[in-house]
Amino acid sequence: MTADPQASGRRASRGAHALRGRRTAAVCALALGLAGFVISATGMATQLLPRQFTAPQQQQIANWEISSRWQELTAGQIFPASVPYVLSAMILQDATPLNLDAMRISIAPQSGCGAGVTTSAAAKVLRRDGCKAVLRATYVDATWSYVMTVGVAVLPSSAAAAQAGRSLSPTHLTAADDAGSSELSAGILVVRYHGTAGAVYDYSRQISESYAVHGPYLIMYAAGYADSRPRVPVASDHYSYEEMDSLAQGVAASVANKLAAEPAPPHCPGTPGC
Repeated sequence: MTADPQASGRRASRGAHALRGRRTAAVCALALGLAGFVISATGMATQLLPRQFTAPQQQQIANWEISSRWQELTAGQIFPASVPYVLSAMILQDATPLNLDAMRISIAPQSGCGAGVTTSAAAKVLRRDGCKAVLRATYVDATWSYVMTVGVAVLPSSAAAAQAGRSLSPTHLTAADDAGSSELSAGILVVRYHGTAGAVYDYSRQISESYAVHGPYLIMYAAGYADSRPRVPVASDHYSYEEMDSLAQGVAASVANKLAAEPAPPHCPGTPGC
């Protein structure tokens, strides 16, 4: 019996079409598989890469680190045993400034916001703005001629600290009880130190100032003579005023820089939240 050539051609054509279809399906399946693998690998790589923080997240982390330093640092780290400061050439009427060191002689226990300042009005201001604690320490110059107390009021935010600082300016509150006291602002309560003079002399009545706001910290100081001489107007002794003010500002700046220094940019691993 003779075969039908047309039927054979049709079968061959159908076979070729089927083969091409299977190849196309295999190529599609392979492409889909590769795409899925790439997506999966990308997801795994993203998970394995260090976490990236947005700018607002970075600022939030930095604020958290700064606001927690007063609890994480020791008293000796916040108030170092020795602090360098400078007497300017202008004060000395000389060609070069003089580098000096303030010596720490006392650290007070952490106190509440009412117990660490000079007046009930000042305490009310700090409490109003959410004050958490007051930290204090006392320093003298190398010759024991001048003494100062530096204090830190810990507030919940930089905005709260700024508001408290504005309210404690001399035009709003005063610290002393006698005539002429309006020239002094309500500020930090001095920390007593060993010795007769230190026990009786209220040197906060000489210079008292809310130094500056650094982050959530309001830095204050009181400075004066380190002996029992009566209170005298520092304006009449320009050199003494400038020297004790240089001492006080040098120590206050040291404390502020320690507490409110800008932390390194957050990164993973190593940063909370990683």
